[in-house]
Amino acid sequence: MATSKKARVSANPLDGLDTYNAKRDFSRTAEPAGDLATYGRPKASGETLLFMVQKHAATRLHYDFRLEFNGVLLSWAVTKGPSPDPSQKRLAVRTEDHPLSYATFEGTIPKGEYGGGTVMLWDQGTWEPIGDPKAGLKKGKLEFRLSGQRMQGGWVLVRMRVKEKTTRENWLLIKSRDEFAVDEADSLTESFQVSITTQRSMDDIAANVAAPARKTGGRQASPSLAAPDFSKPQLATLAASAPEGDGWLNEAKFDGYRLLCSIGARGSKRSTHCFTRSGKDWTAKFPSIADALSQLDCRSALIDGEVIAAGDNEGSDFSALQGALSAAENGAAEGVEFMAFDLLEIDGEDWRNKPQIERKERLRQLLRSTPANSPIRFSEHILGSGPEVFKALCANGREGIIAKQASASYRGTRSKSWLKIKCSRRQEFVIAGFSPSDKPGRPFASLLVGSYLHGKLIYHGRIGTGFSATLMDDLYARMTTLRRKTSPFESRPGPESDPVPTSIAKTAQWLTPKLVVEIEFAELTDGGHIRHGVFQGVREDKPARDVHFEQAEAAVQSSRQPKARVPQKKVRPEHAKMKQGSNDNHEKQTVQGITLTNPDRVLFPDQGLTKLDLASYYEAVADRMLPLISDYPLSLVRCPSGRSSNSKRCFFQKHASDGFPEALHTLPITENSGKDKDYLYLSDAAGLVAGVQMGTLEYHIWGAKRDRLEKPARLVFDLDPDEGLDFEAVKDAAALVRGGLQVLGLESLPLVTGGKGIHVVVPLRRTAEWPQVNAFAKAFAMHLVAQFPERYTATMSKKKRVGKLFLDYFRNDRGSTAIAPYSTRARAGAPVATPVSWEELDKLDTASTFSPASVIERLKHADPWAKYEALSQSVTKDMLERLNAETV
Repeated sequence: MATSKKARVSANPLDGLDTYNAKRDFSRTAEPAGDLATYGRPKASGETLLFMVQKHAATRLHYDFRLEFNGVLLSWAVTKGPSPDPSQKRLAVRTEDHPLSYATFEGTIPKGEYGGGTVMLWDQGTWEPIGDPKAGLKKGKLEFRLSGQRMQGGWVLVRMRVKEKTTRENWLLIKSRDEFAVDEADSLTESFQVSITTQRSMDDIAANVAAPARKTGGRQASPSLAAPDFSKPQLATLAASAPEGDGWLNEAKFDGYRLLCSIGARGSKRSTHCFTRSGKDWTAKFPSIADALSQLDCRSALIDGEVIAAGDNEGSDFSALQGALSAAENGAAEGVEFMAFDLLEIDGEDWRNKPQIERKERLRQLLRSTPANSPIRFSEHILGSGPEVFKALCANGREGIIAKQASASYRGTRSKSWLKIKCSRRQEFVIAGFSPSDKPGRPFASLLVGSYLHGKLIYHGRIGTGFSATLMDDLYARMTTLRRKTSPFESRPGPESDPVPTSIAKTAQWLTPKLVVEIEFAELTDGGHIRHGVFQGVREDKPARDVHFEQAEAAVQSSRQPKARVPQKKVRPEHAKMKQGSNDNHEKQTVQGITLTNPDRVLFPDQGLTKLDLASYYEAVADRMLPLISDYPLSLVRCPSGRSSNSKRCFFQKHASDGFPEALHTLPITENSGKDKDYLYLSDAAGLVAGVQMGTLEYHIWGAKRDRLEKPARLVFDLDPDEGLDFEAVKDAAALVRGGLQVLGLESLPLVTGGKGIHVVVPLRRTAEWPQVNAFAKAFAMHLVAQFPERYTATMSKKKRVGKLFLDYFRNDRGSTAIAPYSTRARAGAPVATPVSWEELDKLDTASTFSPASVIERLKHADPWAKYEALSQSVTKDMLERLNAETV
């Protein structure tokens, strides 16, 4: 029976381009005809192979997935589209090979023709086969990596068993579990709705709307929709306390400049314009933000947010933002980020009347494709737990929170559906005069400030602290152009303030009230005067007449509203950190010759572990760690703002980039594509500290050292339990792996990973190459699964892992990485991946036992991996043959 099935498969007409050409009438369809001369021509070694995905609205909507191979495009019709969730197996029906010229096709196929309907070029890029692609196609398991604009990382195509009386090949397209995997089944197809090259929707393509010319130097094409007009922003009402209840979204309050950014076509060009809250066009001040927004995958949008100083993701340093602006030449600020928190319009549709929570989730989808180094950030929120969120943020030096009703629409006015709750009293005031100084070099002694009430300027006191010498000179230069002879303050005692004292008024230099400043203060006196005021900065985005003294509303009652339509994950109050850190100390400290900026920045909020603390940890543990990590190519998990309950701000960095200290060295490595890419490696304690300076919370290493990249120096089995399995089951599996390896003549050492699992590490003498080591690891894992199928699995599928432990052997391939011994993990509790002895492992209750402090304490005792370098062993062909013969 098996023979007849194979015969049917081989008879399937996937025969070069004959079938493709025979199915089409090229006098009717705009599809390119196949050139039979190109079929069977493999590319030269080192040349990249293309892949693309075309969204195809034929009889049924599907996505055509195509891989360049031997001069044609191998093709599969993926019925529901690719999924980034490894648990999803998407049906992929093998179709006829297509010509290479089809790679750029986008348009309509006439009704009545084969495949009649609309075709969009949805993704494109390059692919790298893992292993021999010919053998994979023949065997029915083709593994590969994609480098596309939307699909990235590892994927696999698996052929399903052939049924009787069928001539078609059914395959499954499955995402590999790597840094690009996401547990959201349809996030790719839902997030990306327009063409990768022309930015047209399916409706635009069907209507033959012309594709505008591409933006020079840009990643995206120009949109077909006009840019939205400026719209008045919604403003928050000051409240005395944070609201309770699940009907509120709680966001961090940022201390920057409010911007409304309009993306879309202006004339024949695509551009982004950034407007202040009063409608001033500040695009020229923030060109990096405007350019990054122009690359978003949309035809038009109007986004609300706040610009802050880059790296200040706590949003608490307004002076740093002013410094970025004042230091910039020709008015263009560098070193800034845009925290996006609302979406008013998208692709020509007005979203203002949609619930707040739906607007934010659509904004999250839009920003999901931004690269790690983008200055555009999504402002995270927590659903409910308002008082706990507020308390946590205030404890970490934040300005406060903005609470937003989850079900509310967007209104361009001040509204009680947005509330601001401040940790300290901070507000805008208008400068209406200054008191002269009698000290040399000081242009003024204090500012006289006020706010408007019923159209009249009310005096609120003097501000004499918070100025640097440079800031005073700049402010004085601005004020001299506004001199006037009379006081602009209301002369009679008002309901909110006493008049200017005579002693101050006698010497005051009065000003036309145009300059707006931000002041932090302890309280107001009964007469309405500021007590303990500190200057924070000039507000150039707000007209003086709009400055009113804000009085906090009474406490807001609990809002138990119906659950919003977009599901939200409730975050426990103790994790309500939302990118917060400490009030960063801007002094610098040096560890191992590496200068640490913001050494007091909190990287692990739950433990209060700072950048300096983490650098000191790696300095202390370097002698144990370096023999196990030096000269291995690295991948890093970087969290420049520290670990938070949301992982969006952390990212996995595989390749070297600009800005790293020299102690982190670069190494060019030829990848499977044939292209050289720069990787990082380190050789001393300074390299470890340099990673901390760059916000590294995790170090991951290759299995081979840089001097012999093709011959691995270690073998790793990652024992990963399913939910519900306790740590005893993991330890039992580790003992089984150890015993099986010992039968084959290999000694191993255990590493508790700082998560749920254990790594069983086998040091190797560097004789065998990657294919042999990988084949051994796979055969060994499969052998154990065959012995205990009810307990273990060696497949990534979540469904097959239910109630079982995953014997992950996939880390033993060229370019794959595993957590480095003694590396911290970017997880709650700051756990450390710690080497232990087999005897010690028996006594442990969890894989996340050790913290930086406890690891440093362990340094006083014997090294549990003391024999690591003395183990001289290798994987042999004889071992592999024994496994295959099931003689172990």
